[in-house]
Amino acid sequence: MKHILMIFLDGVGLGVDDPAVNPFAAANTPTLDALANGQRWLAVTGRQQSARAVFVPTDPRMGIPGRPQSGSGQATILTGRNIPELIGEHYGPRPNPAIRKLLAEDNFYLQVVAHGMSAALLEAYPPGWHQAVDRGKRLRASYQEAPHVAGLPTFTEREIYSGDALAVDWTGEGWRSQLGYTDSPVYTPYDAGVKMVELSRRYNFAFFANWVTDTIGHRGTVDDGARMLELFDGVMRGALDVWRDDEGLIIITSDHGNMEDLSHGKHTENDVPTVIVGDGKEAFADGLHTLADITPHMAAYLFDAV
Repeated sequence: MKHILMIFLDGVGLGVDDPAVNPFAAANTPTLDALANGQRWLAVTGRQQSARAVFVPTDPRMGIPGRPQSGSGQATILTGRNIPELIGEHYGPRPNPAIRKLLAEDNFYLQVVAHGMSAALLEAYPPGWHQAVDRGKRLRASYQEAPHVAGLPTFTEREIYSGDALAVDWTGEGWRSQLGYTDSPVYTPYDAGVKMVELSRRYNFAFFANWVTDTIGHRGTVDDGARMLELFDGVMRGALDVWRDDEGLIIITSDHGNMEDLSHGKHTENDVPTVIVGDGKEAFADGLHTLADITPHMAAYLFDAV
């Protein structure tokens, strides 16, 4: 089954080559570097192509002044529309009514379902998150709102225990150390990457989001960021070992910069990385310039053969 696995890293941009402020300049990430043709993920890296991947610096600003934000950036990724332009600003972290209306009108999950295909958000959330959303005490992020309005479920601890979903940190360690699930599954980063690919094969479109990167960008240290990137490097090593390039595309992207500049706790206006792995990567990357280009390219890839 032809499919797409999108890996979304919240708040990851392309920054300066300075290990004092940029975890991407400090971490040991051979797998991620290989996806950028042997180079670190930095502002100076530019567009790169290797045998396995195309690395594309991507514009999250889209002509609107100010620092890009999560609500509008994520919605842009999943609608293919310049959401900041449509609402007149970058907005976040959660989607406001105008963004939620645009997500309900059209998003890639809705398109996948309309084509009779399957889709899922691969990570699960604990009972407290679901209860807060149900009571109206918490808004879904744009990447959570998009599958919800398409009628798709948001996974719970049941899917964590059954092995049908992953935790936001991939390994599941946080469910034990922070949420008190002393017997929940824990994976090595490598095995979590293998698991992520195995789960993605159940769907035409699978989306995995990690928001911890953005949290580190706001409140963390370079060491925190380097540890997260090295964990992700292990995840991608497992994922790439089992991914067959003829089965579909892996797409890694972000909504705005943040963790690449820890000299302050604010978002940046930097480009973000988009990485495409798999047969058809060159065609997908052709003409990819802003976050608004991603959904049209996914639609062309996934639906043209239908």
